[in-house]
Order: sequence, then structure tokens, then C-alpha cells
Amino acid sequence: MPNNLGRQFQLHAQEYEQKAIEVLRSGWYILGKEVSAFEKEWAAYIGSQYCVGVASGLDALWMSFRILGIGAGDEVIVCANAYIACVMGISMNGATPVFVEPDEYDNIDAEKIEAAITEKTRGILAVHLYGQSCDMTRIMEIAHKHNLRVVEDCAQSHGNHWHGKTVGTFGDIGCFSFYPSKGCGAFGDAGCIVTDNEEIADKFRVFRNYGSRVRYQNEVVGTNSRLDELQAGLLRVKLKHLDEFNAERCKIAARYDAEITNPLVHAPKIRPGADSTWHQYVVHVPGHRDALAAYLKEHGIGTIIHYPIPPHLSQAYAYLGLKKGDFPIAEQYANEVLSLPMYNGMTEEEQSYVIEYINNYAVSK
Repeated sequence: MPNNLGRQFQLHAQEYEQKAIEVLRSGWYILGKEVSAFEKEWAAYIGSQYCVGVASGLDALWMSFRILGIGAGDEVIVCANAYIACVMGISMNGATPVFVEPDEYDNIDAEKIEAAITEKTRGILAVHLYGQSCDMTRIMEIAHKHNLRVVEDCAQSHGNHWHGKTVGTFGDIGCFSFYPSKGCGAFGDAGCIVTDNEEIADKFRVFRNYGSRVRYQNEVVGTNSRLDELQAGLLRVKLKHLDEFNAERCKIAARYDAEITNPLVHAPKIRPGADSTWHQYVVHVPGHRDALAAYLKEHGIGTIIHYPIPPHLSQAYAYLGLKKGDFPIAEQYANEVLSLPMYNGMTEEEQSYVIEYINNYAVSK
């Protein structure tokens, strides 16, 4: 298994079960004290003034651009190797995604952003892939220079930093997914936004609840995107252990770094000034990725490709008129990235097994 979620549950099973029963017995399941408490605790952990819980990470994204007033006729810059949900957060509002190639750290190449800016550009979506961090210093410099809004997608980066500051706190809005496989994963779908802007936070609270702050009094055409009490309560338990989860994955990653010696397998690089929470441990295997994945599968080692099809080549975005070869670096990465097993509760024996078989892999003659 590339990600055994049951192991993380077992680490603190009694706490999760106790909280679940507490919420179930409370008789209050939507927008109650658990949601309010989690919002305060998550904001404090991230270092933001406000947090608003929503139903998913995708909801956090598309609602962000809606609330920032970015829509039809506008362009938003995003990395060409992002997960397609990131791009959907832009296009669901009628705005056009404008792709920029990734750099050697698997995130957007900030030095290529300015070349993609046009008179229609309204924002930048900084996607912190794999638990890494984008170069937020350069991105914010560009945003201020060109008067652009910045949304950070921190779905895979729960608690990592850029020069000591937690990601999600640089732009106008930081978006988080609590999908079960994330660093602080829920037991179903869940998400939130963080911001230092009181007006933005207030708009989210209204918008997520049918555009209403007082029941049956609807100020705007909103949506139904509420973090429920059960998920919020369980996330509060997980948040207490998030630093320990991140430290454990860092330890596994350090062992991979030190002990995987197969020259065909290129270890991930950490951007100077950043740390990583290692949501994924993504290696590059130029020319041999699929063969290595098949070999590992034969030996009971599961891997995942994050991601096999760049968004600009997906059927969903055929209408943009982009073609193979338009973003060669992103396309190259899609053909060579491979996520190795990385999960809390992974034993040293399991790590040794993965390392041994990767090091023993050789190209068939």
C-alpha cells in the first residue's frame, strides 16, 4: 500500500472513537461548537487571523476565486503539473487557467510567471505540491508589482514553511483539503480556508451557508459547503498530533534519502528556504518509471503516480486548445514521477523492504 490510512487511525484510535461518540451524543451536527473550536485551533496552528471550515478542498478553491471576484474574462496563473482540482477551482468560475512550467522542486517556476501575465491576469494560484513550498517570496513580489490576488493551495502542505513562515499565510487566502490521505486528514471530505482579511472570512461564512448569516435571510446566492461537526471534532484530535505525524514522515523521508542508492531513481529536491511535511515522497525515474512501478507491484509494493496526465492534456480542458509539447517539462514529469509508500505507522521493516527492492531494481537487458 502506498498509503495505509488504517495505521494512522490505530495510533490514536481511542481518542477518535471517544470524540465521535461525544459528537454523536451531542445532538448537534452542523455548524456547532466543534466547527468553531476547530476553526480557532487551525487558524492558531497556521498563524492566520481567521479560519472558515468548508466541505472540501475543491470548495475552498472555487469559493476563493468567487469571493475575490475573479471570473469570466479573467486569467489565473497556475503550475502546469498541478492536480486537476486546482485548475477546476479556477475554471468553475468561468476564469481561464494559464499554465506555467514547474521547476526542479516540482512546483511552479516563479521566474517564469511574469512572462505569462497579460492584461487579463487577475491572480496566481500557488500550489504547494507534495508537502513542498513554492517560492512565496518571489511570487508575492510579482503579485504586488502587478496588483494580482494570490490564493495558496495547501492541500498537500499541512504545516510546512517558507523561511520559517507557515504556507497558507502569504497570499490573500490559503486553501486546505482534509481528504483522508492528507497530513491532517478527516474521515471523509472536509476543507477550510485561512485568511488575515476579516471581510473575506465573513464572506466565506455567509457564502458557505446558502448566502445566509440569519436563517432564511439570504444576502447572496451562496452554496451549501459546511464542515460538519463530526469531521471537525475528529480533525481537532488529529491536529493535536499533526506535528508528530509530520515528524514521523520526515524521518521516513530521511531514511529514503540516505538509503535509496539506485542511480536510476532520483530523489526529491528541497527548495532552499523551505522544509517539507512529505505528504508524498516523489522520485523521478526517467525512462524507467512504469517498469519500476510494475516491478515493485510484483513484490507487493504499491506506488502512485502524482499525476499521470497534466491538466492541459486532459479531456476536461481540451477547450483551451493546448496540445502535447506546449509544456514539455510538466509532460516530462508526468512520465517519470513516482510516489513511494509514505504513511504514518509505516514500520522500519516495511521501509527496509521498499528500499531493498528499489536498490535491487535493474533495467532488463
